[in-house]
Order: sequence, then structure tokens, then C-alpha cells
Amino acid sequence: MKLDDFDFHLPETLIATRPARPRTSARLLLAQGDSIRDLHVRDLTDLLQPGDLLVLNDTKVIPARLTGQRTRQTPQGEAIAKIEVTLLEPGAKGWKALAKPLRKLKQGEVIRFGETLSAEVAGIEGGELTLRFDASGEAFDEALAQVGAMPLPPYIASLRAPDEADREDYQTVWARHSGAVAAPTASLHFDRELLEKLQAKGVRFAHVTLHVGAGTFLPVKVEDVTTHKMHGEWGEVTAQAAAAINDTHNAGGRVIPVGTTALRLIETAADETGHVQPFQGVTEIFIYPGYRFRVTDALMTNFHLPKSTLLMLVSALMGQDRIRGIYRHAVESGYRFFSYGDASLLIPKDP
Repeated sequence: MKLDDFDFHLPETLIATRPARPRTSARLLLAQGDSIRDLHVRDLTDLLQPGDLLVLNDTKVIPARLTGQRTRQTPQGEAIAKIEVTLLEPGAKGWKALAKPLRKLKQGEVIRFGETLSAEVAGIEGGELTLRFDASGEAFDEALAQVGAMPLPPYIASLRAPDEADREDYQTVWARHSGAVAAPTASLHFDRELLEKLQAKGVRFAHVTLHVGAGTFLPVKVEDVTTHKMHGEWGEVTAQAAAAINDTHNAGGRVIPVGTTALRLIETAADETGHVQPFQGVTEIFIYPGYRFRVTDALMTNFHLPKSTLLMLVSALMGQDRIRGIYRHAVESGYRFFSYGDASLLIPKDP
């Protein structure tokens, strides 16, 4: 299975740099069995059935892009360098982070991010920093909210800078647990009104947590995709969420994760029979064609990058040839791609 098997041509004009407004006005490609329909996210109220369960990732994106200053004493006086930092994930010794320019930093030096936050460089290894901040808990969250910017994906950040609108746009309406540096983007299409309409119809919800890391944007560098190693991400499936998933299947309902992050997490927590156990820890699950899905009946997701692990995941769910056809239709029909783009509802089986 070669990397080029998951390539396709995407015109740059189809890369969305802003979300649809209102959220539910985004287009929705319904692929069920062999059919394709062009709809909108608001049509989910007609597509989902009483007894269906939507699995929602309630991670909260932190404003992980920071701009600071490093001050160094030299014989000529103070030498000040501007440092751009992107937080990656918390660790036992501090936050792992990327910094530009890294060559301007040494272990033990302090980076100051305005008046409210600073961090000591606790270590430098393999192009990454470990930063030990001078605040923790709620104080850290409050300081980060003041000085940080939302960590837009590179394919958006290369076209425009983040702004105040992204603080709301790049966050789900049910975000609860801080820790992600990328959004579960399929979930960005929901608003409170749509959730209430779905609930009134008899659709249920289960919340899980997967803190999406910057590794989600790392390219696959191996030609044989089966040898690719996924980045680890911390997640939790509570006993309540596991019970809701199991009860849904026992009652004949469909389990539909919203986004590949929720899907990867519940597949990690499921045993060979499809029974989901409570889970807390790091998942490195890599889903590519040939994978046997244990618990997922359908998937709502955005349109993914060429040659990406997420494109491999949806190819595993629908079949490689089927996904090629779906993506060809999406490109020809002008669907908007990636994090702020349109959505698809992928249902492998005919009704």
C-alpha cells in the first residue's frame, strides 16, 4: 500500500480560510452505500434517526501560539530576541513546544510573554523545547488566554494570521477539557440550535475527550504507509460514554463519531467483539485500508489532505475506490476543504 495511492489534486481555491456562517449552513456530502447527495449540515435532522448516538470530542483548544522575548546579557549590553512559540503537549517536566528561531535559545534562559506569563527553557532536544511556565492550573489558563493566539493549521496560517474571530470559530460549542492544540474540526459545524433539534428527534450524545496534538498535521514520510508510526494523543472514554455506546448497539442504533478524533478513540477503547470499555491513556491507533471497524457505523468528518493518515482512515471505512469517487465529486462540486471547510457524512452500508 503506497503513499501515492492516497494522492489527489486539490485546487488551492478550495482551501477554506474562514468557516461557514452560520455553522450549520456548511455543505454536507452524504455518501451512503453507492449514492452521493449534496446537502447541508442543517439537514442532519432529517438524516439521523431516533436511537442514533453521536460521539462528540469535548476537548478544548488552547491558544497555543505565543510571541515572547528572550533577554540575554552580553558584554555589549542586553541582547533581546523575538521568539515565536507553539505549544505541543504537556509533559512531566513541562510543556513540549516548538520555537522560532530555536538557535536563539539556551537551556536555563527565560522567555517572557507580556506581563502575565513567562517560561524557563528546561530542555532542548531534537528540535523541540521543554518549557517550565511560572503559572499552572487556572492561573496558567487565564494568562494563556491573554497572551496566546489560536493555533490555526499550517495550511490556513500560511494564508492569513489568526485573529479574534478564531477564538470562537476554532472551538466547538461543547468544548470542556483544555489541552488540544488543534480542533476536532467536524464538530465546528454544530450550534446549540442544531443540537436541540437532534435531541428532540431522539438522537443521543456521548462525550469523549481526545486532546488533538500538532502531530495531526505531520506528513507521512514513508512510501509504504503500513510502516508509518502515529503520534500519540491522550484520550479518555468515561464509563458513562462507554455504556451509552454499548447500549446504543444493543438497542439496534447506530454509533456515529463526529470527527476522526472521536472515531480513533472509541475504536481504541473497543474490544474484538465491539464492546467498549472505559479508557484513559495515550492512543497511537493507525487506521488504514484493511482495518476492521469494531464499533463505528458511520462517520461525520471534513475533507482531508492528500496523502494524510486521515484520508487513509476514511478510505478504510468506505473503500479506496469509493473515497476517490467521493473526493472527485467534492472537488468538481466546489466543496470547501480542511479545518474550516465543509463536511461529509460517510455511511458504508445502504439503508
